[in-house]
Amino acid sequence: MARFLLWRSAAALVTMLLASIVVFAMVRAVPGDIVETMMGQMGSSEGEAALRRFFGLDQPVHVQYLDWLGRVVTGDFGTSWRQGSPVATLVLNAFAVSFQLAFLVLVLSSLVGVPLGLVAGYRAGGALDTAIQAFNVLFLATPVFWLALMLLFGASTFLHWSPPTIYMGPLRALGQNLVILLLPMLSLAFLQIAAYAQFVRQHVIEAMRQDYVRALRARGVPSAAILRRHVLRNILVPLITFMGLIFIQILGGVVVIESLFGLPGLGRLLVNALYARDFPVVQGALVMVLISAILINLLVDVAYRAIDPRLRT
Repeated sequence: MARFLLWRSAAALVTMLLASIVVFAMVRAVPGDIVETMMGQMGSSEGEAALRRFFGLDQPVHVQYLDWLGRVVTGDFGTSWRQGSPVATLVLNAFAVSFQLAFLVLVLSSLVGVPLGLVAGYRAGGALDTAIQAFNVLFLATPVFWLALMLLFGASTFLHWSPPTIYMGPLRALGQNLVILLLPMLSLAFLQIAAYAQFVRQHVIEAMRQDYVRALRARGVPSAAILRRHVLRNILVPLITFMGLIFIQILGGVVVIESLFGLPGLGRLLVNALYARDFPVVQGALVMVLISAILINLLVDVAYRAIDPRLRT
């Protein structure tokens, strides 16, 4: 395990380095920059040149990248060109909101989607399986932003209720924080519940065809025990991998939801920074998402090797 961790950690560092190059290149490929945004059509060439020197945009791209990478390695993501605040502070505060939302969606979708998939797979072809399949098809095909709008419309029209507009962190007011995140969480959770149910159903159907399951059923072992002790255990490794992918997908796809509900998360921070051409904030936000994805993949690899001894060899 130690050798595996060393190898995967080295691979993760190389991946982060390559990802940083891609991020920096993508940000610099965005048309326009903060100098053009600030100067507009009325600025003088002298003023524009002074601003470019101030922001370091007069240097060659590779020099800008190496300077930025050197500071990032030490934990310095720079300063926001628009707000004048440390990028690390802005990104971490926004990431905490996005991470909490993604974590709540993951927990809710796992608690609901996995049992639905187990039941549908065990009762494949039956009326209950048909109903669950209809649910899966409906929400897998429903755009998240449309569902969010419908939830907002339904809550305000039929319940005469709308979520609070001022965000409160969980450490300040947990109750109000959960109320604020309720509709965003449901907007994202229905799609993930359907994805979980569909994924687990397929693996349960494959497991139920195995000889050991038929032998257990012939011996009269209860269905609940077969599902819980044997089928679920055998699909646990692919399920953990799927959970890691789902979490990354949720974390990377909260841009629309955060903008729609006014949450001060990473997606909203990224969109605002892109509009303002605030490159240090954009780079910091993208790097944070990439680091999270790489670390989650590393944790998933470690988890399923710890669960399945066969993978340790």
